[in-house]
Amino acid sequence: MHIYLYEPRDDRINGLIAELRTAQIVPVRIFDAFFEGDLGMLTLEGHSTRPFLLADNALVLDQITRLRSAGCRNPIIILRDFRNTRAAAGTLDCGADDDLVIPLKAIELRARINSITRRAHGHAAQSLSIGEVTAYFDGRDPEVAGQRVFLSGREHEIFQYLALNSSKVISKAAIYEAVYGLAEDQPFDKVIDVYICRIRKKIDAAAVSGHGYIETVHGRGYKMSAPEQAGYEAGDALLSASADRQGLTYSSEMTIETAAQ
Repeated sequence: MHIYLYEPRDDRINGLIAELRTAQIVPVRIFDAFFEGDLGMLTLEGHSTRPFLLADNALVLDQITRLRSAGCRNPIIILRDFRNTRAAAGTLDCGADDDLVIPLKAIELRARINSITRRAHGHAAQSLSIGEVTAYFDGRDPEVAGQRVFLSGREHEIFQYLALNSSKVISKAAIYEAVYGLAEDQPFDKVIDVYICRIRKKIDAAAVSGHGYIETVHGRGYKMSAPEQAGYEAGDALLSASADRQGLTYSSEMTIETAAQ
């Protein structure tokens, strides 16, 4: 998981980064100039899952306002040194999602981030069922037909993003941004195709139904969906075609009857 981290104090940054990495949270450090730049990129597809972790400072309300005014929907979490109820209420009212007092264990922070992210996508529970697939948002590997499917860290990030957006077509560019974003280790975008192929093989091998859960939508991206969703869409198409044919027949009969009169 990559996050944007604003912590201007040099005496705090190293310890905070070390703690974050214990929970496999990779911080991308940002500075004051970030908030003065073009924040429009944060509205691009794939960016909304990357949280902002902002150390409390004199400009924190202005920073939150700038992010939200730019259309940023990313989770925003404030870290403060001491409990201050009035100040915390101010950041929450301004648009922050959470306001926490440090020291804080990274495992708890990750859980809070996951909670905010899944709720933003309309999922209140810690897991999501997509047919035979159970996706967990607490770091656990998914299960397919009751069988655990082992995913690498990068595979898990991509899988979770697809699961959060299940039944939607997600572009490769959006997946790339969600997983890599401003990270320093940015590979070629073709790597997404490779990871998708690996994830698909693992899920398909465990699925009893034989359904292909990850579909390649040529020219648009990828979609994860359950068998009943695919069947429902196909059924809708058949019903629509049937209705069209019935309408055409009815129209033809009316035309013949009118002509006869």
